[in-house]
Amino acid sequence: MNINHKGEWIEKIVKDYIAGPENTLEKWDDEPAWAEPIVGFSSGADPLYTFYKKDIGSFYVMPDEFLSHAYPDKQFDAAKLTVISWILPQTEATKHDHRKETHFPSERWARSRILGEKVNVKLREHVVQALNDAGIEAVAPMLSPLWKGATSEKYLYASTWSERHAAYAAGLGTFGLSDALITPKGMAHRAGSVVANIKITPSERVYENHNAYCLFLVNGSCGKCIERCPIGAITEKGHDKQLCNKYVAMTRKYVSRHYAFDGYGCGFCQTDVPCESGIPESLKIL
Repeated sequence: MNINHKGEWIEKIVKDYIAGPENTLEKWDDEPAWAEPIVGFSSGADPLYTFYKKDIGSFYVMPDEFLSHAYPDKQFDAAKLTVISWILPQTEATKHDHRKETHFPSERWARSRILGEKVNVKLREHVVQALNDAGIEAVAPMLSPLWKGATSEKYLYASTWSERHAAYAAGLGTFGLSDALITPKGMAHRAGSVVANIKITPSERVYENHNAYCLFLVNGSCGKCIERCPIGAITEKGHDKQLCNKYVAMTRKYVSRHYAFDGYGCGFCQTDVPCESGIPESLKIL
């Protein structure tokens, strides 16, 4: 590893893995689950993580706490840690299929939710192993025993770590009306992260507002995700998590019956909307 190009080295690890055979929907001749990722970095001492713990709930686990739990015999300086974040964009084939649906998930979308997340889990493990092989301590928060669901007094459903919030800290996107993260590759994606004992220059956050890429929240000119939601869980007031969860749970029977595997999915608010595949042109900062 060239110590002067640590960020590029890690970005290559992520992209090479997704370009390989492990990235599969396990159907259609092992069609890829994800398009080419984007990668960003934030400091383990970024004030945003302290804000998350205060705003979301005291249960939120800090980056250095995940690493200390994984390596209890070592001491870590949060300022010398990096949170590596990535976005795995949906493929054009998956988005094409899902745009046509209005009530239940397309097979590709349901597969990306289950089998695509399986790829994401393996990617987390792969990045941790690559760092370990280079002598660098690392942990994937979502795979840590410290990760668990929680209830936030302010936001209801929450957890001890959020991939989307880590991605926001890494400059990869901002939140929309539906709570999804709008990135340069759009909001049709999944996210992942690893905390590592390596200091990398944080990616620039070109935005100042956490809703900077949402047309509706910036100027009220959109709201297409409201129309796309099949159960009315998205309104001008925001995202009803309870109603959303009820709908997603209900899709399990449909996916099992129609696609013959144990899965579920929704994602209607992420397709056939202006921010599906990128930041709306009028809101681009750079």
